[in-house]
Amino acid sequence: MQRILVTYAVQGEFVEIKWPNVEPYYVRTGIGKVKAAFHLAEAIRQVQPDLVLNLGSAGTVNHKIGDIFVCRKFIDRDMQKMTSLGLEAEIDVSDLLEKSGFCKHWTEEGICNTGDSFLTEQTHVSGDVVDMEAYAQAFVCRAKEIPFISVKYVTDIIGQNSVKHWEDKLADARLGLSHYFNVLKESI
Repeated sequence: MQRILVTYAVQGEFVEIKWPNVEPYYVRTGIGKVKAAFHLAEAIRQVQPDLVLNLGSAGTVNHKIGDIFVCRKFIDRDMQKMTSLGLEAEIDVSDLLEKSGFCKHWTEEGICNTGDSFLTEQTHVSGDVVDMEAYAQAFVCRAKEIPFISVKYVTDIIGQNSVKHWEDKLADARLGLSHYFNVLKESI
């Protein structure tokens, strides 16, 4: 039986995972990188999972509401300007996932851009989706050598009343992600 730790930021993003031979554990991390890293690290210590699966909503600049992205690459937009000083701002978790054999048939590729601010104005943002937690979780999982993957449902277009759209679209995100995990994928 595989132990999967499912993370989500707010209760409105919770999706139950119903896969055979999988024992899911759930942790609501709260919003932001610090809370996400802390609550994930605590849950990993308790659960000792085989995989961490982050799911939730995200904004975008270049895509459509309702799109789903499977993210194995993450950017920390708060640190991106500091890379010239030798600070890391990108993580790719593909190797650890590949070695574990998890999620090989999940082909919807995406790059998640994480920062501690809710973007409301259209600006240049590298990556496909924008959130506030995934980079921190990828960082913790890489440090603990636990495979990590993040699946994001686009709820809002940045610069188009994003906060209101996000709140309105959470129910759509739950339905879309539930369908993705429990109908389209049915396993890791």
